[in-house]
Amino acid sequence: MKETISKISTKYGSDQIQVLEGLDAVRKRPGMYIGTTDLRGLHHLIIEIVDNSVDEALAGHCTEIEVVINKDGSVSVTDNGRGIPTGMHKTEKKSAVEVVLTKLHAGGKFGDGGYKVSGGLHGVGLAVVNALSEWLDVIVWQEGKEFKQTYNRGIPQRALAQVGSTKKRGTKISFMPDETIFESVDFNYDTMRTRLREVAFLNKGLKIIARDERPGRQRKDEFCYAGGIVEFVDFLNRNKNRVIPNTIYIDKEGKNSSVEIAFAYNDGYAENIHTYANNINTEEGGVHLIGFRNALNKVINDYGKKTGQLKNEADKLSIDDCLEGIVAIVSVKLTDPQFEGQTKTKLGNVFMRGEVEKAMTDEFGRYLEENPKDTRDLILKCISARNARDAARNAKELTRRKSSLESTTLPGKLADCTEKDASKCEIYVVEGDSAGGSAKQGRDRRFQAILPLRGKILNVEKARLAKVLENAEIKNMITAFGCGIQEDFNKDKLRYGKIIIMTDADVDGSHIRILLLTFFYRFMRPLIEGGHVYIAQPPLYKVTRGKSETYIYSDGELERYFAKNGKSGTALQRYKGLGEMMPIQLWETTMNPEKRTLLQVTMEDAFMADEIFSTLMGDKPELRRDFISENAAAYVENLEV
Repeated sequence: MKETISKISTKYGSDQIQVLEGLDAVRKRPGMYIGTTDLRGLHHLIIEIVDNSVDEALAGHCTEIEVVINKDGSVSVTDNGRGIPTGMHKTEKKSAVEVVLTKLHAGGKFGDGGYKVSGGLHGVGLAVVNALSEWLDVIVWQEGKEFKQTYNRGIPQRALAQVGSTKKRGTKISFMPDETIFESVDFNYDTMRTRLREVAFLNKGLKIIARDERPGRQRKDEFCYAGGIVEFVDFLNRNKNRVIPNTIYIDKEGKNSSVEIAFAYNDGYAENIHTYANNINTEEGGVHLIGFRNALNKVINDYGKKTGQLKNEADKLSIDDCLEGIVAIVSVKLTDPQFEGQTKTKLGNVFMRGEVEKAMTDEFGRYLEENPKDTRDLILKCISARNARDAARNAKELTRRKSSLESTTLPGKLADCTEKDASKCEIYVVEGDSAGGSAKQGRDRRFQAILPLRGKILNVEKARLAKVLENAEIKNMITAFGCGIQEDFNKDKLRYGKIIIMTDADVDGSHIRILLLTFFYRFMRPLIEGGHVYIAQPPLYKVTRGKSETYIYSDGELERYFAKNGKSGTALQRYKGLGEMMPIQLWETTMNPEKRTLLQVTMEDAFMADEIFSTLMGDKPELRRDFISENAAAYVENLEV
């Protein structure tokens, strides 16, 4: 039988579990293994376990994964794969289950082990989750038997033991994150749901169930996409008007790699490409993205000449012209992926560039050959983009001459800091003059700058560059940051190492935050890619008990406070806006680096914000209505009347 990348018949038992090093420093330095100990790191624990289940699916042995936030706040991940091997490990003299859960780099992902393609941290995942959990239970159903083992903070409480008989097969891992390590152990269902939906899109036919069983927060979603990434593109494109009716799909499989691409065009102006390698979101792109872009540009230009729409070399379309309005998923799978870049999410296996280019050139060329009307419409779209780009370039030059985007004259509303080293400086982009006034008085003027915004900035999703540059608040940000936008972006001219969005904890504040993230994502993407954008976390409540004052940052934290201390003798203040806080309060709770909490924005966050924003502010009211209907029940308790 021909070997394929998706289903591989290999031996998978205790002998395939190889040990590379021990598990010692994870609890001391968790950031080295999961990046952060904030909510991002917390949710990463779930994904590490899910990745192992997905590896079973990639190998053709798993069809369903269930992820549940249990009533007590713990999480259970169950799959119907082969189950972690339960036999004794030859060299470790303990069960393979215990080896996988207690040894770093122990798993079936090395050499000729149980997996040819995998998306986890190469055997790190389960052991790290175990080490960072207050407790972890593992149940394996295998060969008619049920096995179980319990761990406390990574330490096995007893050896793996058979506890019964069963007709099931697979693995169930339940864990409670250690609250002494994480800033919060309160899982966000929407964050989990978004990532699980993405995993389902990327793995055609894999059923993923998500559930929240916490009292008052019960929810359930099921994801299974027979169309895979074609449905992913259609989902991302659902509130757009298409230029061509079809989503173009390419699927090429080789001996040691596979290329899967889906893309479509809408009449918008944004480029929306997401790339993956072995299900890992390669946020920084890499060779597969380069191959896709190069082939797309070449094929469109070749057919433009063939149709006569591009008559000479001067008419040649740039890659930017060809990418306007595109929504694309590029997913590759390969053995031994090599990652590089700032966050180790940039694919570096050079041969994959050629694999993607060949697949695109052959299949996209065939599509254009067979669909002449789509070909002409698409090329007209690209020509229109080129003409608009030329007009925008002229508008940008005119704007520079009139208001000087590159001017050293800073906006009058900016309260700048005195520090000259940009890496030590931070700027708060603040909602409204009232909050801006409190922030200016409460800040440390040595390294903290304040830029108040008046009202909501322009919705850049629906505007070309010329209109964007007419917006006063956007021009103030561009001038204050100093680094330029789009192709003129220069990170060496960035005046602040941290750009912190500080808005009210209400609907308007959320709207402004999404507008700002969308602007950064579309026009200053390197700010997000470089980790320069943050969201401030002002308190929602102040609880006063006698002379003691406690600031509370979430409803869940408030519930835990009352559960521990009771409500008797307390006074509760709900902050409706930043402007209600005294400057000293704003400093102590939100701006003091020694006490504050900042959420760092990543490309994943920007994608989620952009998705929600497109839904709420797009041209299709039925999608907006569906979104409100789906979320009203979950969030109505937070609305004030």
